[in-house]
Amino acid sequence: MKIIAFLLFLIISPIVILISICLFFYSSEKPKILFKQNRIGFYQKEFTIYKFKTMENDQVTKLGKYLRKGGLDEIPQLINIIKGEMSFIGPRPLTIDDIKRLKWTDKMHQKRWHVKPGITGIAQLQNTCSADLSLSNDIKYVENKSLSLDLRIFASSILIPILGKKALNDRIS
Repeated sequence: MKIIAFLLFLIISPIVILISICLFFYSSEKPKILFKQNRIGFYQKEFTIYKFKTMENDQVTKLGKYLRKGGLDEIPQLINIIKGEMSFIGPRPLTIDDIKRLKWTDKMHQKRWHVKPGITGIAQLQNTCSADLSLSNDIKYVENKSLSLDLRIFASSILIPILGKKALNDRIS
């Protein structure tokens, strides 16, 4: 996965550079290109996740809306894959505060941490997703992890910006 992520990062580096330039020049605050946040990952190890900065003053920027809609704000997470902290497919990494708020600290929730977190996963394909459904999807993924499932999730994730989540909602259930 690390090699694939590195090659993909090289291939899309012109897009990364273009987005970085836009973020730098269109930022009204002190220009920052990346958003960094501590998250909990594989076997509950803490790591720093990277995303393109899409918010200013607690509001999504105009450019941020486009980046989020196409999932382009997630591109810097290829760095996390290269570092071995994440995978392309898996449960989304959560913050410590999210884990406490959701009360996902007991043994029932431990299975979720047995795979690397991913840029996308089953829960991200859902049109709406409660915390319980998200956890259920994460555990479903851990228990049924396979190349076939990963490819279906990956293909669906690519189609979401084109067709929308609603059209793909039943694709991998």
